[in-house]
Amino acid sequence: MDVPLPHPSRLSPSDTNYAAIINAHEAAVHAGELLYRDPATGLYVLTVLAHLERGSCCTQGCRHCPYVEA
Repeated sequence: MDVPLPHPSRLSPSDTNYAAIINAHEAAVHAGELLYRDPATGLYVLTVLAHLERGSCCTQGCRHCPYVEA
C-alpha cells in the first residue's frame, strides 16, 4: 500500500518531527498496525488503516485521516 502523507493542516511538513512521524506511520501501516507511538509525544496515533477500517471521518481532526478534503 502506498501510504498517503497527512494533509498539511493536520501535520505541517515544517514540523521538526515530521520525518520521524512519517517513518513511524509508514512502518506501522506496512506492519498492518492500526496505531503507532508518536515519536515526539509518546502518545498513540491512529494510522490511515484505522480510518479506512472505520469508513468515514469522525471530525476529530485526526492526523492521518484519509477523508480530509484538499
